[in-house]
Amino acid sequence: MAEYTILFGVALLLDIIITFRASRLWTRYSHYFPFCCSYPVTHNVPIEVVPEGEENENDDEKQSLVMEEGEAKTDKNNDEQSNARYSLLLRNYLIVYLLATFSDWLQGAYVYALYDAYDYPQHLIAVLFVAGFGSSMVFGSFVGGMADWGGRRRFVVIFSMIYAASCLTKHFRNFHVLMLGRLLGGIATSLLFSVFEAWLIRAHANAKVMDKLSSSFSTAGFGNSVIAILAGLVSNKAASHGKLRPWDASLDTKEGMFFVDGYLNPFDIALLALICCGICATFLWEENYGESGGKENAENSPKWYDGLKRAYKTTIRNRDILLCGLVSSLFEGSMYIFVFMWTPAMQNLAKKEEGLGEDESVELPYGLIFSTFMVCCMTGSSLFSIVAERMKGEALAVVVFAVSSVAMSLVIVSSNSNVTFIAMNIFEICVGMYFPVMGTMKGMIVPEDQRAAIYNLYRIPLNFIVVSSLLAHLTATQGFVAVTIMLVTATFLQLALARRRLNKVF
Repeated sequence: MAEYTILFGVALLLDIIITFRASRLWTRYSHYFPFCCSYPVTHNVPIEVVPEGEENENDDEKQSLVMEEGEAKTDKNNDEQSNARYSLLLRNYLIVYLLATFSDWLQGAYVYALYDAYDYPQHLIAVLFVAGFGSSMVFGSFVGGMADWGGRRRFVVIFSMIYAASCLTKHFRNFHVLMLGRLLGGIATSLLFSVFEAWLIRAHANAKVMDKLSSSFSTAGFGNSVIAILAGLVSNKAASHGKLRPWDASLDTKEGMFFVDGYLNPFDIALLALICCGICATFLWEENYGESGGKENAENSPKWYDGLKRAYKTTIRNRDILLCGLVSSLFEGSMYIFVFMWTPAMQNLAKKEEGLGEDESVELPYGLIFSTFMVCCMTGSSLFSIVAERMKGEALAVVVFAVSSVAMSLVIVSSNSNVTFIAMNIFEICVGMYFPVMGTMKGMIVPEDQRAAIYNLYRIPLNFIVVSSLLAHLTATQGFVAVTIMLVTATFLQLALARRRLNKVF
């Protein structure tokens, strides 16, 4: 069996080193590591002594120096004001965004377990999962356009309300109520992965700090990974506190309709996080719209499907937008399939190494494995901050997709659990780099007035990939073959996009 504890320690050490290199502390202490510096180290410069008789300078030169000093002070003041605006913007965004992702991570590990505890057969559980992704594919296609003209902050509040309602439905042991919850959850997921990002990009443009957008995505990705680890610990503790039981203690487990405790505790904590998310968005965020949204266009009375129609036309006519969407859907689709397949893949390898039969069970440290994945995601986010200083986002994305393809190929051919687990963690590092890379690229490629609508349009092929993989009942090996094919395809499509935008052959 793989040395999970040792590999977790190695991943954590690597993350600490790379995070330190990417942080502001590096600029303060980098002189202690001259062998790591990619820029010249500044040394003390001797003061030049001016001989007597040459100290008198021309008046024009003095005036020029004074003007240059004044301009330097003005630039410094502008930089300080810009940094202050950026710090406030990023802080307000992270408070709301991390509350939203915290609620999402809290639920993820216990959705299947809850349905199973309600004694639903596997085929009905599969129907519920397909309904969730199908809802995201159908409803998500136009809610983004509605957010562009209706207000992105408003739709973040609506997201909080919809996802909170989805959490409440989990308390009912009724298939139709649970189905409603999955439909609501699908809509909320579409908003989570489109409206927040659209608000952030427009807020950067309004604050005139677009040059810091890459840094914001990197920080958000790092914070999301930290929140995922925290959510895993909190949900594990909460789920183990009490046993799932009917509200009416006199009823049997199979007779009850409304349940509490056990696996429902993480959903209740998520509900509280979503309430806080909606409140914080209301008071901390300013409203922003797509270029054609807002009050000035209220008299035009846009229809609910206008945003989707315009986004579709724009995507089809603009090859850069189309390529960006295809690449995004392929990578994120491969990421979802990976989430479904890594557990059976590691179980199969562990059984082979221990000489167990297919019907026999094997215990794996799932919490430690998940934590290792999240640490590697954090490493990827920090690594992006370093590499982005030297490479264009389009070129960096080619490298990320190519390395991901190699990592997944190793998972397919490897029969050693240590090698397989290392390859999976390399993929997770690429996942950590992907989100800030793609966020920055989409920020430059997708037009502001249709941003949320196009982002949700990108999720249609993504959800189609996920639903197809669920319905196909793929084995672990088949799943990773599909993932590798998608990543290789994404690599070539990204190469084409990079050539178009950078006019450079790699």
